[in-house]
Order: sequence, then structure tokens, then C-alpha cells
Amino acid sequence: MAYLFTSESVSEGHPDKIADQISDAILDALLTQDPESRVACETFVTTGLVVVGGEVTTNAYVEIQEIVRETIKRIGYNQDDYKFDAESCGVMVTLHSQSPDIAQGVDEAEGKEQGAGDQGMMFGYATDETSDFMPMALAYSHKLVHRLSSIRKEQPELMPYLRPDAKSQITVEYDDSGVLNRIHTVVISTQHDEFILPENGSVDARKQADRAMLERIKQDILTHVVPQVLPEEYLKDTVYHINPTGKFIIGGPHGDAGLTGRKIIVDTYGGKGAHGGGAFSGKDASKVDRSAAYACRHIAKNLVAAGVAKEVLVQVAYAIGVANPVSLSVNTFGTSRVKSSDSEISEKIREIFDMRPKKIIDRLGLKNPIFFETAAYGHMGRKPFGKQVSLQSLEVRSTSSGEEYVKRTCDKEVECFTWEKLDYVDKLKDQFGL
Repeated sequence: MAYLFTSESVSEGHPDKIADQISDAILDALLTQDPESRVACETFVTTGLVVVGGEVTTNAYVEIQEIVRETIKRIGYNQDDYKFDAESCGVMVTLHSQSPDIAQGVDEAEGKEQGAGDQGMMFGYATDETSDFMPMALAYSHKLVHRLSSIRKEQPELMPYLRPDAKSQITVEYDDSGVLNRIHTVVISTQHDEFILPENGSVDARKQADRAMLERIKQDILTHVVPQVLPEEYLKDTVYHINPTGKFIIGGPHGDAGLTGRKIIVDTYGGKGAHGGGAFSGKDASKVDRSAAYACRHIAKNLVAAGVAKEVLVQVAYAIGVANPVSLSVNTFGTSRVKSSDSEISEKIREIFDMRPKKIIDRLGLKNPIFFETAAYGHMGRKPFGKQVSLQSLEVRSTSSGEEYVKRTCDKEVECFTWEKLDYVDKLKDQFGL
């Protein structure tokens, strides 16, 4: 019997995603000056206010307010009638240093390896359902809201009324054997201007104006969004719910408060596979919630790409302050294409991938300022790319009048989404005789 599965995504203008992007923008700014920065930066956004808090230990100095306002502006909150905009919102900063009790377990020392920044379990998942080895429902949910953002920023003439906040949701139908049949339901809600005004103050006039706005939005989404994103062969008797409440003018932090780390299922696999519970944004890579989750995705994706299995879930777990993971396991859900059992596959993975925190950080380049790009439209399933960054440092120089600080800048090419690289496929094929 056919069954249904649903995943959702949200745009960069969703209040929780605003918070994620602010946290990761601050993290990147600190790493630009001090790659050894320890950061656990949390952000709260609401009407006219941003609160930044958490723990930071660093030699860097950054203007938090400037970063917050620039991030909000980049997202698109730049008008007074949004009730939250880059120029006028208040910014409150309450940061303090990392607990020395945690630091002593994480810091490297003579004869001691860098330990995990916390206990817990992390997961990585991959499936051959799509070309980027992601579940289809989530992959296309991301693409829908990303398309809305692209129109708003690059082709505003197509839908000139768009505002930054948006959500999407896709339900896909599988047959008895787990093969994708079709896209069953598409839900899209997008914030918009009140671009059609009622002829007068009557209830009927307001309802008529709202209906006219909704009809325009539906037509535009079915013309400029859905055909550009969703494969036509899967659109069979698809049900559409577009702005199902009728209108969506009040949105962003004025409509709902936003918090860092409140969209962890959107960030990962849309409910497929599993999630350990730890959020990503605002955390430096010593926090295995983030770095080990990326490492597990790297393993799972390379296993599927190598043909070891059609679907893979990797779990790793740590004790705080201890370098070696307490466990690592692989689940192929019965889709393995090799003679090895899942436990035997797990054993080989432990031999190939060093999962100590420092080794993960070095392997994936996680001391580079590469995290802002992850904070909207998913941390997994993205295409790796390089970008130029200007790394900054302060050099102390002795002069006749005392010490002075000289700012040094070094341009560097860094890789983003390194955990999405298929750089272990050949090694895995050799290991499993494929």
C-alpha cells in the first residue's frame, strides 16, 4: 500500500532563520580574526529587538551590532512597515566567556588530545533518492523557498509584493517498495505587501481585496515558482495549498519570535533518518553537535555514492572531554549492496574515518569562516564551493614609545560545505570491492 511522507522548509526571512544567520555571521567574524575562537552564540529576535547571548572565548574583536544589522539588511528587512528592520531595531548583547570546566576537557594540552565539547549522539543520513543524496521532500521544500528568495532579490518584477518570510512543505507518495510515485501535496506560504487595497472600509470590500491578492499570489507561484523547481513527471494530481490562511502580511519577527537552533529538522533531513537533538548555528567546530553531524553526513553520502547501499544512516556518540567516540554505527535499512553486514560496515568505517574532534576539524576545514552560508536552506545537500575571505590578525610590535598593534590582512580561498564532497568514494569502493 502506498504511503506518504512530508518535510518542510523555511526561507532566510523566517524569524528562526534570522536568528541562525545572525549567530553564524558572528561566528564567522570571530573565526576571521581568530580561528581558535570558542563560540556558542545564541540569538533571539522579536518586534524591533535582537538579543545576542551565550559564551565566547576569543582574541578577536568584532562589532556585534554592525554584524547584526548587516545580516538583517542582507536578508531583506529594510522597511519600517515590517516592524523589524536593520536600521531601527534595538540590539542587546550579553556574551561571556566559556566555562573553564568545559574548556579544560576540550583544550589540547601536552599529552592530551582535544576532547569533545559535549556528550551526545549525532547522525548523518544519505539516500540515492535525489542527485544530491537527500530526501526528495526536503530537497524540493528548500528549492521552493529559495526560488521565492531569488525572485524577491533578483527578479522583483515577477512578484513585486514579496516580503522576506516564507514557508514550504512537500508531501511525497511512495509505493509499496519505497519507490517515489509522485508529489502528493505542496504547501507554500509567503509573506507579502498589502498590494490590493479595499475600495472602502466595509467588510465585503476588505474580503474582496484579500481574495484578489490571494488569486494573484496563487497564479504567480504556479507560473514563476512551481514549474522552475518541481519536476513535471512527479506532478500528478498534486494538491496545492498556497497561503491557506488567506493573506500573510504580518510576518518575520513581528509575527513570531525567532530563536537560534529551532529549525534543526529543516537544517538536516526533514524528518528522514534521525537527529541527535543538538543545533548547529552559532557553534564553533569544537562542539561535536555541529562538527560530528557534518562528519556523519560526509560518511553517509560517500557510502551511498560509492554504491555500498541505497540508504545509509550513520550515528556517532561522545563523552564530554574525551577524544575518541564512545560508539559509531552504520544502518543501511536492508539496502546494502555488499556482502558485509551493517556491523562489519561500521567496523570498516571506523578504520577509514578518524572521528576524533580535531581530526574532523582538520579533515573538513572547520576553523575557516564558512558557516554563514549554512544558516539558511539546509546544512546538508548543498554543493561545495570556494570563496575568498580576508583573514585578519593583530601583531604586537615593540617601538621606542612602547607596544603598538598592527592589523594584518591575508586573503585566502576557503572551501564551503566540505562535508558534501565525494572525496572518499574511490577509497570506499576499494574497501568494499565495488
